[in-house]
Amino acid sequence: MLKFDQLLVVSLEQAVAAPFCSNRLAHAGARVIKIERAEGDFARGYDSVVQGESAYFVWLNQGKESLQLDIKQEENAGLLHRILAQADVFIQNLAPAAAQRAGFGSEELLDRYPRLICCDISGYGYQGEYSAMKAYDLLVQCESGMASITGTPEAPGRIGVSACDINCGQQAYAAILEALIEREQSNKGCVIKVSLFDGMAEWLAVPLLHYDYSGKIQPRVGINHATISPYGAYRCRDGLDIVLAIQNEREWVNFCERVLGNLGLVDDARLESNQARVENRAFVDELISGVLSQLDQAEAAELLRQAGIAYGRVNDIAGLSRHPQLRRVKVETPAGDAQVVAVAAIRSDRAETLRRVPSIGEHSAAIRNEFAKG
Repeated sequence: MLKFDQLLVVSLEQAVAAPFCSNRLAHAGARVIKIERAEGDFARGYDSVVQGESAYFVWLNQGKESLQLDIKQEENAGLLHRILAQADVFIQNLAPAAAQRAGFGSEELLDRYPRLICCDISGYGYQGEYSAMKAYDLLVQCESGMASITGTPEAPGRIGVSACDINCGQQAYAAILEALIEREQSNKGCVIKVSLFDGMAEWLAVPLLHYDYSGKIQPRVGINHATISPYGAYRCRDGLDIVLAIQNEREWVNFCERVLGNLGLVDDARLESNQARVENRAFVDELISGVLSQLDQAEAAELLRQAGIAYGRVNDIAGLSRHPQLRRVKVETPAGDAQVVAVAAIRSDRAETLRRVPSIGEHSAAIRNEFAKG
């Protein structure tokens, strides 16, 4: 039976995508040995805002053991092989072909350790003209087309977090879980390959299908939905924005009656379906603004709440920090305790706690002793 607290995960990782994946496995209870170069994962140096530690590193490396290792050295390569001989999962997101050149290509590892699940995380995959290119989150947001549909009509924009990295790490985590479940029956490992580009291309399935089958590129519409109307932000009397969403015709009828105060709009040909409303978005927005611009944000929220219409406020990060739904949990770092966002999934059988973030090479001596030559 699969038991996470009996799993050993080895991750030759840096930055965000692979650390995100291995962090999920650590949260699930697995033992994760993080292999770091002499200077450490370069994400340690992104900033120093959390008690002197990097926000990225504190977020993504809870509960891991840090082993400093130069895998190009024969003795260290031998140590890594001894660890892998007992491991269940191997993850790596080094530069293209770097792991293979060092003698740790996944196909070769699987031949040597048939039960090992190997996961290679890359920028653009391992085939095609882009396979040798370095890739970072913003580059892939641009290359994939994500940035072209994000932002305002005047200019494209970056999604404000490392969306390509996070999505890729989550995809890798799901694939590893599937492989672990299948291994329970087959007793065989496998090689998993996940790229930032493939993950983001999958996210872009809807705008891509719109283009492939209609020849139309969805416009940038700021805080609005490109293919649903009304679904977006509206300015209230006090200068604050409120976002509302209509998902079906039943909601639209209710919205016309209880918010716009004009049930007759239901029979207007310009508004008779979602597609019609999208084509006449300016008219829809004029109707809604005519009502909400006469109300403060709190009054607009109350009106929408009473009408049973989905709504939200346009918060900033300060608003998130004060948000009544935000869950935080304490984590120990090398520089002291920090309060971080809790893991999203809440389980009835597990306390909501996080394990320590390691310092560089904190566990090197213990791991070397544990896996010393027999």
